[in-house]
Amino acid sequence: MPKIEKTVLQNDPNEAESGARKPKTPGQSQENKSFCLDDHSPESQHEVLSVTDLIETVNEVSKLSIAHEIVVNQDFYVEESVLPPNSLEGRIMEMMYNAFWDHLEDQLSSIPPDFTCALELLKEVKEILLSLLLPRQNYLRNEIEEALDMDLLKQEAEHEALDVPHLSNYILNLMIRLCAPVRDEAVQKLESITDPVQLLKGIFHVLGLMKMDMVNYTIQNLRPYLQEHSVQYERTKFQQLLNKQPSLLDCTTKWLIKTAIDLTTPSPSSPDSPRSSRMACSSPNWAANNSELPSSTMVLYEGYVNLLLWDSDIEEFPETLLMDRMRLREIESQLNQLTILASVLLVARSFSGNILFSTPKFLDKLKYITMALMEEFNPRPEEAMVSVSEQVSYEIHQGLKNMGLTALSSEKTASLIGQLQNIAEKENCVRSIIDQRSRFFLKCCLVHGMQESLLDFPGGLILIKEELAELGWKFVNLMHHNQQVFSPYYEEILKDIIPPAQAQEKEVESI
Repeated sequence: MPKIEKTVLQNDPNEAESGARKPKTPGQSQENKSFCLDDHSPESQHEVLSVTDLIETVNEVSKLSIAHEIVVNQDFYVEESVLPPNSLEGRIMEMMYNAFWDHLEDQLSSIPPDFTCALELLKEVKEILLSLLLPRQNYLRNEIEEALDMDLLKQEAEHEALDVPHLSNYILNLMIRLCAPVRDEAVQKLESITDPVQLLKGIFHVLGLMKMDMVNYTIQNLRPYLQEHSVQYERTKFQQLLNKQPSLLDCTTKWLIKTAIDLTTPSPSSPDSPRSSRMACSSPNWAANNSELPSSTMVLYEGYVNLLLWDSDIEEFPETLLMDRMRLREIESQLNQLTILASVLLVARSFSGNILFSTPKFLDKLKYITMALMEEFNPRPEEAMVSVSEQVSYEIHQGLKNMGLTALSSEKTASLIGQLQNIAEKENCVRSIIDQRSRFFLKCCLVHGMQESLLDFPGGLILIKEELAELGWKFVNLMHHNQQVFSPYYEEILKDIIPPAQAQEKEVESI
C-alpha cells in the first residue's frame, strides 16, 4: 500500500442523561483501570469487559479526549508527522514505501500490464477525494463517482485498456479545484511530472496534505459548537464510561478525601510524614466532629493547586483530570521555572538596588539570560545555578558601571554568587517563600478571580507579574472548565466528606 502522510493531533455532541454516580470505595490501582486505558485487560478489571465493550470504550475515550483537546487547546491542529530518517521505524517505512512504488512500476511496465496495484491506488484516491468534498458539493461527488467507477475501471483493466496517465491527469485537475491556496504550489509542481508512477506518488503525498487541511478546517469550524456544548458533551461521555466502569472515580475520591483532611489537619512536624496519606485512605468519619470544616469549593480548589505538587510515584492521579495531566505537568514545570527566576531576581536586586532594576531593558535582559541558562536546571541544578550566578553577577557589574554607579565589592560579589548558587537547594528560604506565594496566588485566582487577584498581587513576585499572570490565566481556565464538567461528581463525593449544612455556612469568603 502507498504511504499516505501520517498525521498527529496537536494539541458531534450527543444528548443524554448525565447524572452523577456515587463512587465505590477507593482501592483499585490506577495502572489496572486507567482512564487512559493504558493497561486495559479484562483480567485487570473488577468488571470483565468483552472485546466489543473494550473497543467501544476505547472509541469513547478517543472521542472524549479529542473533543476536550479542541476546546481547551486553542492551538490544537493536525500536522504532518515525519519519522526521523535514521530511526528503525523510519528506515522500515521508507523501505516498504519504495518497495511498493517499485512494484507498481514493474506491474505497469510488464507485457501485458498488470493493473492490480493501480486499481487499489485509484480506489483509495477516490475515497480521499470524496472525503475532501463539502456536503453541498453534490455535482463534484457525482462526477467523481462516474469518472472513478471502480467496476468500470476493473473491466477496463481486465481488457488491458485502463488508461492510468489519463486518470492521473484527471485526478490532478480535481486536486487543483479542491486544494487550499497553501497547496497551490505543491499541486502545480505535479503538473510537470510525466512519469505515471512518479505522478501517482506525488499525488498521494499532496492528497495526504490536503486531507490534513480538511481535518484542520473541520476542527476550526467545529470549535465554536464544541465550546458551546463541551460541558454537557464531556459529562455525557464520561458518564457512559462510568456506567461501564463504576470504579472509575476511585482515585478522584481518594484525592478529594486527602485534600479535605489536609485542610483541617495541622501540618506534621516532618514534611515527609505519611500521616496524611494514611488518613486519606480511611473513612472520613472525622468530619462529623470537626467544627472548622472547609467548604466543598475550597476543598476542590485546594485539590487543584495540589496537583502542581503531584508525586506520581506514590499517588494515583484523579481520573477526572487525566486528560489534562500533561498540561498540568507543563504548568508545574513553568511555575517552578518562574519560582527560580523570581528568586534569582530578588537576590540580585537586594545587592544592586532598585535603580538598576527599575530599568525595563536591564530587567528583561536579566530574565532572558536566566531563563536560557536554566534549561539545564532539572538534570543539573547546581551546575545551572553556577552558570546563572556568574552571568548575573557580570550583568549587574556591567549595569552599575554603565549607569555610573558604584560597582559591587569583591566581598559582595562573592556573597551574591553564593546566595544565587544556594537557590539550587529546594530548602533555600528565598525559593521556598517564592514557591509558597506563587501557589497561593494561583489559589487566589481560582477563589477570587484573576482581576481581583492581580490587584492584590503578592509581594516579592512583582518582578514576574506578567509571566505569572499569564500562567494563572492558563491554570484558572483549565480548572474552571474541569469544575464545570465534573461538578456533579465532585459534589456527590464531597457530600459524604463535608456535611451540607456546614458547607453552606462556610462558603468561600477568604483564603
